[in-house]
Amino acid sequence: MVVGVLTLELVVYDAMSLKDKRRAIKSLKDRIRNRFNVSVAEVDHLELRQRAALAVAMVSVDAKFVHGCLDQITDLAQRDSSASLLSFEKEIF
Repeated sequence: MVVGVLTLELVVYDAMSLKDKRRAIKSLKDRIRNRFNVSVAEVDHLELRQRAALAVAMVSVDAKFVHGCLDQITDLAQRDSSASLLSFEKEIF
């Protein structure tokens, strides 16, 4: 069994309120969940208007598959128009 965890640090420059930020982050979370069938949660910077941290987790029997999916999720976050990716960290257990 292989467990992959991806942490994404994001900035939502257009967010004028927490409501704006949550709308943008929810949209990104829903796209990631629907496309890759993984677990996604906002894990840090909950009280900040323009910052967000998302954690993505997945389990598989194939390490290459986990690496590939997490790389594709990172690419999706980089291309997202509502939030800018500051950094990411990928861990495989």
